[in-house]
Amino acid sequence: MKRRAFVRELMAAGCRLQRHGKKHDIYVNPANGRKVPVPRHSEIKDSLCELIRAQLGLK
Repeated sequence: MKRRAFVRELMAAGCRLQRHGKKHDIYVNPANGRKVPVPRHSEIKDSLCELIRAQLGLK
């Protein structure tokens, strides 16, 4: 999955960018306070996208 599309999906679900890192950005779900790093690669594997969604508490 393209990173841009995935980040748009996270933002639409209510997640926010907490801070930028060197190789990852940290996104937080304000509804439950969970944080997760999202890599800055242009392509992110679908399995990793599913894992990030689960860690943030998204469906």
